[in-house]
Amino acid sequence: MADKRLLIVHHTPSPACQEMFEAVLSGATDPEIEGVEVVRRAALAVTASDFLEADGYILGTPANLGYISGALKHAFDVSYYQILDSTQGRPFGLYLHGNQGTEGAAKAVDAITTGLGWVKSAEYVTVSGAPSKDDREACWELGATVAAGLMG
Repeated sequence: MADKRLLIVHHTPSPACQEMFEAVLSGATDPEIEGVEVVRRAALAVTASDFLEADGYILGTPANLGYISGALKHAFDVSYYQILDSTQGRPFGLYLHGNQGTEGAAKAVDAITTGLGWVKSAEYVTVSGAPSKDDREACWELGATVAAGLMG
């Protein structure tokens, strides 16, 4: 039985985003990390209850037109006020894929998570183009770092 829950909220519309998601998931579910249940939710399907039931978060999104995906924005739009007071201080991480202009997407996540009072627990992973071996390793590390941080 897991003591803690890590919620991965992702929008995965491309092969590059899928590769990054799989690497993050692999890191988060590493057998050495004990007592952490990893729950995956597509950004368009996540609910406020999913956020409330989790102890930490990893967000994954493409950077479209210099901003986070509409799907990830929607996830926060439909749950923001329900989770505002109850999730403060929880750790999170972020992975982004974009061919250009990912700074705006990172800035948007900073604004949202600052408003929620979440704590950045790992460096963001930002990838342009096809994810390299190093990029996939960085995604694995992101998943493992956030998940391991939840262990008692």
